[in-house]
Amino acid sequence: MKNRVSGTFRSLKSFNFRLWMIGCLISNTGTWIQRVAQDWLVLTQLTHHDASALGIVMGLQFAPQLLFLPWTGSAADRLNQRKLVMLTQATMGVLALMLGALTIAGVVRLWHVYVFAFLSGAAAALDAPVRQTFVAEMVGDEDLSNAVALNSSSFNAAQMIGPAIAGLLIAGVGIGWAFLLNGLSFAAVLISMSFFRIAELRTSTRAHRSASGFREGLRYVWEKPDLRAILIMLLLIGTFGFNFPIFISTMAVNVFHSDARGFGLLSSIMAVGTLSGALFAAAQKRASPASLLAGAGIFGLGCTLGAFAPGYWSFAAALAVSGAAVLIFANGTNSIMQLATEPSMRGRVMALRVGTGLGGMTIGAPALGWVANHFGPRYTLGVAAVAALIAALVGARVLIRRTESQPAQR
Repeated sequence: MKNRVSGTFRSLKSFNFRLWMIGCLISNTGTWIQRVAQDWLVLTQLTHHDASALGIVMGLQFAPQLLFLPWTGSAADRLNQRKLVMLTQATMGVLALMLGALTIAGVVRLWHVYVFAFLSGAAAALDAPVRQTFVAEMVGDEDLSNAVALNSSSFNAAQMIGPAIAGLLIAGVGIGWAFLLNGLSFAAVLISMSFFRIAELRTSTRAHRSASGFREGLRYVWEKPDLRAILIMLLLIGTFGFNFPIFISTMAVNVFHSDARGFGLLSSIMAVGTLSGALFAAAQKRASPASLLAGAGIFGLGCTLGAFAPGYWSFAAALAVSGAAVLIFANGTNSIMQLATEPSMRGRVMALRVGTGLGGMTIGAPALGWVANHFGPRYTLGVAAVAALIAALVGARVLIRRTESQPAQR
């Protein structure tokens, strides 16, 4: 048991990664506080429970993942990753502080939220592939799968804490203070990174500047059947399944008629599942295609249970199942794609991964918001379940082909 536990947390032997985890836990908590506060602001103060407006906010927030895809991956492969992460984190912090100031002043409007969602999404589009490949610089390839899972554990531990804090802040002092607290939380990452031991970073080979860098990355992924299948699975689940803010907020407000505390509690309960999934992934030596298949299939089952949940607590249990499954799936795609990619191409491949998984929400989030308004929140979960089932079938097909081809390779 002791060896199993030490294996689960083996990446923490890196001094830089330990600092990174501390800073990220604080910053991620602030991020979850803002996510809940932003959803509540749009649904209850700037509109009258309009799920379509919330879908537009999410669409704008993730649109830059697609719009800037030709440049974000190339930047991650060419530029100094530590400095780039510090720049993007500082930018997102300033944007959160500005939105908080507008909200506290009582002048915030829906179009303000739209603008800030797009701007913060633009910073996040540059930040995501750099952050994901930067993990390899801190721990090396041998511990990459473990570090990816522990990184997700930090994000999901924060999800357990952040929404509950957001509910208390909204009820106690107002929504604007939630945005300000998130803005200040980014300082934790900046401070932690300023103390890094630069000599211990395992800087990978930098790519040369190329006008066809994005096309080169796309061609690289498309020529590998396993990577191509993962992108297709990510597109399906990302477009229709990663929209938890819509699932949780519309079910909480329109079906269970919860207040801000009940809304925040649902997000925290889902985080129990996602944290469990992340720790499970961390305990595994390496992710496998079978884990992607299982994650997609169980996620579809969880969404189905949520769609038919008769009450608040049964819905919360379904969220926990869905959260664990989607985390196993998402972490698996991250580590498998990085380890199957040459170091000089990782930034572009990770940008494609993030752009496919999150960029699809640009279409999926507004569409699911429309479904929630016209047919009801439960139908959005049904759409997610169908998408996950199709993704599982794609994964099963690749796994079967790989199994059949093994005897021929001997």
